[in-house]
Amino acid sequence: MGQLVQKSCFFLFLFLFLICQSVLASQKSLRHRKPCKHFELYYHDILFNGTNAANATSTKVANQSLPGNFNFGMLVVFNDPITKDNHLLSPPIARAQGLFFYNKKDDYNAWFAFTLVFNSSQHKGTINIMGADLMAEETRDFSVVGGTGDFFMTRGIATIRTDTLQGAYYFRLKMDIKLYECY
Repeated sequence: MGQLVQKSCFFLFLFLFLICQSVLASQKSLRHRKPCKHFELYYHDILFNGTNAANATSTKVANQSLPGNFNFGMLVVFNDPITKDNHLLSPPIARAQGLFFYNKKDDYNAWFAFTLVFNSSQHKGTINIMGADLMAEETRDFSVVGGTGDFFMTRGIATIRTDTLQGAYYFRLKMDIKLYECY
């Protein structure tokens, strides 16, 4: 009987020890980390309107599929300049190459997937970004899901804010990109 009590106490102690270790390990991973790289960049998009071929940086490849005011089903492909400041004519430090489509019938909402392509003396490589653009929100978070070159296998978050909107053919987004995994 005494041996049974000793074995039970040992296993209970071992069980409690393992639970404490797993709780401590999960608390360490939940701590807020500082980003290893941080960028504030501006994304400029000029949609082709039928007459601006020389200046357009994006075009519709599929029109909206339902009548309405929210462009549901419209697919846009882009190759947009990325600048360090909010001036469209500033020298681009990267290009945003990808697509977005409108995916809500009763409000403006889009889903983005694009690559920031850097090719400068300061940075070389790519950052891959995707996520839902809930346009009614002041800020939206996109996932940074990978990269190449200087940004090899990076992970992080890109917080997007609409900086300006001029009609249906030009918008500028401010991107606050924080990378948490840098190799």
